[in-house]
Amino acid sequence: MPLRHGLVRSYLSGVSDFERPAADWRGTTILAVRKGGKVVIAGDGQVSVGNTVMKHGARKVRRIGPSGSVLTGFAGSTADAFTLFERLEAKLERFPNQLLRACVELAKDWRTDKYLRQLEAMLICADTTGTYVLTGAGDVLEPDHPVAAIGSGGGYALAAARALFDQELDAETLARKAMAIAADICVYTNGNLTVETLDIPD
Repeated sequence: MPLRHGLVRSYLSGVSDFERPAADWRGTTILAVRKGGKVVIAGDGQVSVGNTVMKHGARKVRRIGPSGSVLTGFAGSTADAFTLFERLEAKLERFPNQLLRACVELAKDWRTDKYLRQLEAMLICADTTGTYVLTGAGDVLEPDHPVAAIGSGGGYALAAARALFDQELDAETLARKAMAIAADICVYTNGNLTVETLDIPD
Protein backbone atom coordinates (compact mmCIF):
# COMPACT_ATOMS: atom_id res chain seq x y z
CA MET A 1 0.00 0.00 0.00
CA PRO A 2 1.44 3.41 -0.93
CA LEU A 3 2.67 5.36 2.07
CA ARG A 4 0.67 8.42 1.11
CA HIS A 5 -2.65 6.57 0.99
CA GLY A 6 -5.30 8.49 2.89
CA LEU A 7 -2.87 10.48 5.01
CA VAL A 8 -0.71 12.82 2.96
CA ARG A 9 -2.85 15.36 1.15
CA SER A 10 -2.42 18.59 -0.72
CA TYR A 11 -1.94 21.56 1.57
CA LEU A 12 -4.75 23.79 0.37
CA SER A 13 -4.51 26.67 2.84
CA GLY A 14 -2.55 28.02 5.78
CA VAL A 15 -3.58 25.86 8.71
CA SER A 16 -4.03 28.80 11.01
CA ASP A 17 -7.47 28.67 12.63
CA PHE A 18 -8.23 26.01 15.22
CA GLU A 19 -11.63 24.63 16.02
CA ARG A 20 -11.06 25.55 19.67
CA PRO A 21 -10.85 29.11 21.01
CA ALA A 22 -7.49 30.86 21.00
CA ALA A 23 -7.57 30.98 24.81
CA ASP A 24 -7.47 27.19 24.97
CA TRP A 25 -4.81 26.90 22.28
CA ARG A 26 -2.44 29.50 23.78
CA GLY A 27 -1.99 30.93 20.27
CA THR A 28 1.28 31.34 18.48
CA THR A 29 2.77 31.47 14.98
CA ILE A 30 5.06 28.94 13.31
CA LEU A 31 6.29 29.45 9.74
CA ALA A 32 8.25 27.14 7.44
CA VAL A 33 9.98 28.36 4.27
CA ARG A 34 11.89 26.39 1.62
CA LYS A 35 13.91 28.59 -0.72
CA GLY A 36 17.37 28.92 -2.23
CA GLY A 37 18.73 25.61 -1.01
CA LYS A 38 17.60 26.10 2.58
CA VAL A 39 14.63 25.16 4.74
CA VAL A 40 13.78 27.41 7.68
CA ILE A 41 11.28 27.10 10.51
CA ALA A 42 10.63 30.21 12.61
CA GLY A 43 8.42 30.53 15.68
CA ASP A 44 7.57 33.31 18.08
CA GLY A 45 8.08 33.09 21.84
CA GLN A 46 4.76 34.21 23.32
CA VAL A 47 2.72 31.92 25.55
CA SER A 48 -0.76 33.25 26.26
CA VAL A 49 -3.52 32.00 28.54
CA GLY A 50 -6.71 33.76 27.58
CA ASN A 51 -5.86 37.44 27.31
CA THR A 52 -2.81 37.18 29.57
CA VAL A 53 0.76 36.85 28.29
CA MET A 54 2.47 34.31 30.54
CA LYS A 55 5.86 34.10 28.83
CA HIS A 56 7.69 36.05 26.13
CA GLY A 57 10.60 33.78 25.27
CA ALA A 58 9.29 30.23 24.91
CA ARG A 59 11.21 28.07 22.46
CA LYS A 60 8.67 26.52 20.12
CA VAL A 61 11.08 25.49 17.36
CA ARG A 62 13.68 22.78 17.85
CA ARG A 63 15.86 20.23 16.10
CA ILE A 64 15.24 16.53 16.58
CA GLY A 65 16.37 13.30 14.96
CA PRO A 66 19.86 12.13 14.04
CA SER A 67 22.32 15.04 14.21
CA GLY A 68 19.42 17.50 14.40
CA SER A 69 18.41 16.69 10.84
CA VAL A 70 14.70 17.43 11.37
CA LEU A 71 13.24 20.84 12.21
CA THR A 72 9.99 21.00 14.16
CA GLY A 73 7.73 23.74 15.46
CA PHE A 74 4.52 23.60 17.45
CA ALA A 75 1.41 25.62 18.10
CA GLY A 76 -0.77 24.83 21.10
CA SER A 77 -0.12 23.50 24.57
CA THR A 78 3.59 23.34 25.42
CA ALA A 79 3.35 20.16 27.49
CA ASP A 80 1.30 18.43 24.80
CA ALA A 81 3.74 19.50 22.10
CA PHE A 82 6.71 18.05 23.99
CA THR A 83 4.84 14.77 24.30
CA LEU A 84 4.43 14.78 20.52
CA PHE A 85 8.10 15.70 20.01
CA GLU A 86 9.11 12.69 22.08
CA ARG A 87 6.78 10.42 20.11
CA LEU A 88 8.11 11.76 16.82
CA GLU A 89 11.72 11.25 17.93
CA ALA A 90 10.86 7.64 18.77
CA LYS A 91 9.35 7.19 15.31
CA LEU A 92 12.50 8.66 13.72
CA GLU A 93 14.63 6.19 15.66
CA ARG A 94 12.47 3.41 14.25
CA PHE A 95 12.44 4.90 10.73
CA PRO A 96 15.75 6.80 10.42
CA ASN A 97 15.98 9.32 7.57
CA GLN A 98 12.30 8.72 6.75
CA LEU A 99 10.53 11.80 8.07
CA LEU A 100 7.38 11.23 6.04
CA ARG A 101 7.05 7.67 7.31
CA ALA A 102 7.65 8.81 10.89
CA CYS A 103 5.02 11.55 10.55
CA VAL A 104 2.47 9.13 9.14
CA GLU A 105 3.06 6.66 11.96
CA LEU A 106 2.74 9.43 14.56
CA ALA A 107 -0.47 10.67 12.93
CA LYS A 108 -1.93 7.17 13.10
CA ASP A 109 -1.17 6.96 16.81
CA TRP A 110 -2.43 10.49 17.41
CA ARG A 111 -5.72 9.65 15.70
CA THR A 112 -6.35 6.29 17.37
CA ASP A 113 -4.78 6.55 20.84
CA LYS A 114 -7.30 7.71 23.46
CA TYR A 115 -4.66 9.66 25.40
CA LEU A 116 -3.01 11.28 22.39
CA ARG A 117 -6.37 12.40 21.00
CA GLN A 118 -6.64 14.78 23.97
CA LEU A 119 -3.43 16.62 23.09
CA GLU A 120 -3.95 20.23 22.01
CA ALA A 121 -1.17 20.98 19.54
CA MET A 122 -0.22 21.07 15.87
CA LEU A 123 3.23 20.45 14.43
CA ILE A 124 5.23 21.51 11.40
CA CYS A 125 8.10 19.17 10.58
CA ALA A 126 10.71 19.60 7.86
CA ASP A 127 13.90 18.01 6.64
CA THR A 128 15.87 18.33 3.42
CA THR A 129 13.24 16.35 1.49
CA GLY A 130 9.89 17.78 2.59
CA THR A 131 7.70 19.85 4.88
CA TYR A 132 4.69 18.37 6.68
CA VAL A 133 1.92 19.68 8.93
CA LEU A 134 0.55 17.19 11.49
CA THR A 135 -2.85 17.51 13.15
CA GLY A 136 -4.76 15.58 15.79
CA ALA A 137 -7.29 14.60 13.12
CA GLY A 138 -4.76 12.11 11.78
CA ASP A 139 -3.66 14.27 8.87
CA VAL A 140 -0.19 14.67 7.44
CA LEU A 141 -0.51 17.66 5.16
CA GLU A 142 2.15 18.40 2.56
CA PRO A 143 2.20 21.98 1.23
CA ASP A 144 1.79 22.63 -2.47
CA HIS A 145 3.80 25.85 -1.98
CA PRO A 146 7.27 26.13 -0.37
CA VAL A 147 5.67 28.05 2.52
CA ALA A 148 3.51 26.68 5.35
CA ALA A 149 2.26 28.12 8.64
CA ILE A 150 0.24 27.17 11.71
CA GLY A 151 -1.01 28.95 14.81
CA SER A 152 -3.26 31.89 15.53
CA GLY A 153 -1.06 34.15 13.40
CA GLY A 154 -0.35 31.50 10.80
CA GLY A 155 -2.64 32.97 8.16
CA TYR A 156 -0.92 36.36 8.41
CA ALA A 157 2.57 34.84 8.26
CA LEU A 158 1.58 32.61 5.35
CA ALA A 159 0.14 35.49 3.33
CA ALA A 160 3.16 37.70 4.03
CA ALA A 161 5.65 34.97 3.15
CA ARG A 162 3.91 34.13 -0.11
CA ALA A 163 3.75 37.81 -1.05
CA LEU A 164 7.49 38.19 -0.34
CA PHE A 165 8.54 34.88 -1.89
CA ASP A 166 9.45 36.22 -5.35
CA GLN A 167 11.59 39.00 -3.94
CA GLU A 168 15.36 38.60 -3.73
CA LEU A 169 15.36 37.42 -0.12
CA ASP A 170 16.99 34.33 1.32
CA ALA A 171 14.80 31.89 3.24
CA GLU A 172 15.70 33.13 6.72
CA THR A 173 15.28 36.82 5.88
CA LEU A 174 11.94 36.08 4.24
CA ALA A 175 10.77 34.11 7.29
CA ARG A 176 11.82 36.85 9.70
CA LYS A 177 10.05 39.56 7.68
CA ALA A 178 6.85 37.51 7.41
CA MET A 179 6.92 36.72 11.13
CA ALA A 180 7.37 40.41 11.95
CA ILE A 181 4.24 41.20 9.93
CA ALA A 182 2.30 38.47 11.74
CA ALA A 183 3.49 39.77 15.13
CA ASP A 184 2.24 43.26 14.26
CA ILE A 185 -1.25 41.89 13.55
CA CYS A 186 -1.82 38.89 15.83
CA VAL A 187 -2.11 39.66 19.56
CA TYR A 188 -1.06 36.07 20.40
CA THR A 189 2.27 36.43 18.54
CA ASN A 190 5.39 38.40 19.47
CA GLY A 191 8.65 39.30 17.77
CA ASN A 192 10.88 37.15 19.99
CA LEU A 193 11.79 34.54 17.37
CA THR A 194 13.50 31.18 17.37
CA VAL A 195 14.78 30.32 13.90
CA GLU A 196 16.34 27.04 12.79
CA THR A 197 17.82 26.35 9.34
CA LEU A 198 18.88 23.32 7.31
CA ASP A 199 20.88 23.29 4.09
CA ILE A 200 19.28 21.31 1.26
CA PRO A 201 21.90 19.33 -0.70
CA ASP A 202 22.16 20.05 -4.42
